[in-house]
Amino acid sequence: PMNKIMKSAISVALLLLAQNVIACDYPERVDMPDGATASKDIMIAGQKSVKAYMAAMENYLACIEAEEASAVLALGEVDEDTKRQRADMFNKKYNAAVEQMNLVAEEFNVQVRAYKDINR
Repeated sequence: PMNKIMKSAISVALLLLAQNVIACDYPERVDMPDGATASKDIMIAGQKSVKAYMAAMENYLACIEAEEASAVLALGEVDEDTKRQRADMFNKKYNAAVEQMNLVAEEFNVQVRAYKDINR
């Protein structure tokens, strides 16, 4: 029984170590223009910052994929449980970032509609 506990402890330690191999910076969320009051220039600037944010998030996603791939290689042979835990953690992190991108895009679209309603 002690051997299994020790293996688990080592797996957890390796998981934590592997996560610090590459630092992927999570992009800062953009300031959203208020479509109801913003000028055309502010809306265009808002669109540019949303596009820059999306590009930064794409880079972040690519970075965490690379980070995960190298971490898995560094772990070497591990049991299925550890593999599944890593995959679950990675998927949650990845999906949360994609969800954030979708929210920002939708939020900007709402502001564009508000802008268009006022500036017909």
